[in-house]
Parts: sequence; structure tokens; C-alpha cells
Amino acid sequence: MKSIGIITLGCSKNLVDSEVLMGKLHAIGYDVKPECADADIVVVNTCGFIGDAKQESINTILELVQAKEDGKICRLYVMGCLSERYREDLTKEIPQVDRYFGKFDWHGLIEELQCGMSNLPAVCQRMITTPKHYAYIKIAEGCNRSCAYCAIPLITGHHKSRPQQEILDEVRELVARGCKEFQIIAQETTFYGLDLNGKNQIAGLIEKISEIDGVRWVRLHYAYPTDFPMDLLKVMRERRNVCRYLDIAFQHISDNVLQRMHRHFTKAETYALIREIRRQVPRIALRTTLMVGFPGETEEDFEELLDFVREVRFERMGAFTYSEEDGTFAEQHYTDDVPENVKQERLDRLMMVQQEVSKKLHKSLVGTCQLVIIDRVEGDFYVGRTEYSSPDVDPEVLISRSENLQIGHFYETFITGAEEFDLYGTTQRE
Repeated sequence: MKSIGIITLGCSKNLVDSEVLMGKLHAIGYDVKPECADADIVVVNTCGFIGDAKQESINTILELVQAKEDGKICRLYVMGCLSERYREDLTKEIPQVDRYFGKFDWHGLIEELQCGMSNLPAVCQRMITTPKHYAYIKIAEGCNRSCAYCAIPLITGHHKSRPQQEILDEVRELVARGCKEFQIIAQETTFYGLDLNGKNQIAGLIEKISEIDGVRWVRLHYAYPTDFPMDLLKVMRERRNVCRYLDIAFQHISDNVLQRMHRHFTKAETYALIREIRRQVPRIALRTTLMVGFPGETEEDFEELLDFVREVRFERMGAFTYSEEDGTFAEQHYTDDVPENVKQERLDRLMMVQQEVSKKLHKSLVGTCQLVIIDRVEGDFYVGRTEYSSPDVDPEVLISRSENLQIGHFYETFITGAEEFDLYGTTQRE
């Protein structure tokens, strides 16, 4: 049995693609590993979203090319977003790779491995690489938005929702395997269903997922503010196993920048939407993503962004600097006129403001009791999360290993201490 290692770069959507591919390769007889250690064949699932991600993908490919030349691996294949966009260029620049495939060309890879599609079972069990108690559920592919800076629609094409029954069947199958928590993802989750029958169906989908026996937590990622489906808030408020957590990328607050970004949403509408979300879903944790240094961003625009973060007090926030992406409206029509040192300085200032916000919000939780799921053991601590934190990207709760807890189990936890990015707790109250 030949071994094959799958290296996944980029976002959780890429991770799901890799897990599906791994399930198919396992079904046709390969010893599949979620890494390249001791593998005969290696597949790199690349990311092509922004400059740093593309560079990471290229560096990983070059490292594996060296491993192949050193005789540590036999064959090397590359797939995913980067090769979907730049397959021809990559083939010329790094010809040592045995073959490049696109983002959706898993069947081509299986044929290349001489497995033959006829050997593939009709149903293949997805191989989960996360801890078995949680998984990501991708409900759609592609995006119909036309944000000026984003190359994702050029890579993935238009939004295409998965059939609802297919999604529900996948959740049931994962529950049967011990999964309790589900992160719902897509390029834009709040567009779900519009391409199926012209009606937004995300609220109904989340409600049906929450009704499945064994689903303890459902968490929603990658919402879009324009045409936000307000009926989703009722589901989040009334369903106890739907986490009071929403990942919604606002990107900026200045009307000048929002208009240039083609976000089709204004500053006033942003504030109004946030107020309504928090009114309808008390104690919700809002996570957002912001961008600094977009072409034409003035110091006044950036000061508006700082004020926005101070006023709204996002429970979770990520930020990044603008990078010019081939083929986008911004690359073709704007000049990248904010110097790199200014972009970085603005990013640092923005994150300092958020750090103070996070510190105060965390301190307000000291003395409260929170339900925590334990993800892993690390050093002297069990590491877990509340419903207000998603895996890998959000603050965690640290509990002493002396308490003898179990991975994947839920515990009522008394919060005893707080830092900017972590909480401390105990399940043993006097």
C-alpha cells in the first residue's frame, strides 16, 4: 500500500477539500496521511488568496521539490487555488512538480495516480483531520460578490449552494462518528440558497442542522453585510445549540473606502446592522475582518476605522494589509498608493486598539460561569473554548491538567483570570 501525504495551506474551506480528497484516496487503497512524513507521494493543496498566502504556497512547493530531489519522496503534485489561477506559469517556473491540478480537479489527480474512477466507490467517507469532536461543513462554493480587491470569484467562479439534504446527511454521518460541534463555512454563507430557488435559505438550513440529535454547537462563519438575512437572527436567539457567534467581514467603515472597495454598504448601514444584530441576539460575539492600506485610504479614513473599532468593541477581530491581486478591479483601475511601511504602521495601530478592547472584554468575564469544550492538552493545561470562540482563530480557555478532564467533553467552567487573548478557568468551584 503506497502512502500519500496531503499538505493543506490556507483556509478551512481548503481543509474540507483536502479531507474529501483524502477520503476518496483512502477508499481506493492508499495509506493517507494529513502531512508528508514518510509518504511516498505528496499533494500540496495551495492557497492563492493574498500575497503572503501565495508566497507560503510557493515556498512549500520549493521545499518539497528539494525533498523529491533528495530522494525523500517519489512524486509531488500540486492542486488548489494557486494552481487554478497560475497553472501555466507554475509549470514553466517549477517543472520538477510531477503535475499541477486545479481547485476542483480531484478526479484528474485520481486518474493520475492510476487508480481509475471506476475503482472509486459511489459514497466515500470524508476523512476528518480536526479533533473528532468538531468539523467544518462547507455549504457552498464560489462567490457572486464583486469586491474590488478580491480574486476569489476569479478562482472559484459563481456561488453554487450544495443541496440542503446533502449537507444534512453529512452532518448526521459526522455525528454518528462522534462529532458534536460544526463550523458552517462558505465563501459567503449568507448567500446560501439564492442560486437554488431565488430565496435565501441559510436560516432554514441552520435551524434544520440544530434539530439533528447529537449536534451540540453550530457556529456560522463568513457572513456578508449586504442583504443580510435577518431571519437568521431569530434562529440564533431561539436555538440553544446555535452559538451566539457571527463571523461577518466589514472590511472598513469609511464611506470613501467602502465605495472604492465595491462593498455596496455604507457606514450608516454598518452601524445600523450591528445595532440590530446585538438587539436581536443579546450577548452575541461578533467577529470581523478589516483591511488597511486600500488604494486611496487617507489618514482620515483610517482614523474613522480606529474610531469604529473603539465604538463597536468587536469581541473578535482580524486584520490585514491590502495586497494587489492580479485581475481584480483594484489592480486594473487603482494605483497601490499607500506605502508598505504606512500599511504596516496602520495595521499595528489598529491591532493595538483591538488588544485593549479584547483585554477589557475578557476582564468582564472573570467571575462568570461559561460552558467550555475541551480541544486538547498543551503543557500544564487543558485548552478549550466557549461558544464565543471558533477553533484556531479565537481566544481559548486554559484549565489546569490537575482537574482530570476529557477531550471533546463540555464542562461548566468558572472564569478565574483573563489576558488579552486567553482566559483561565476551573471546573472545581468551592
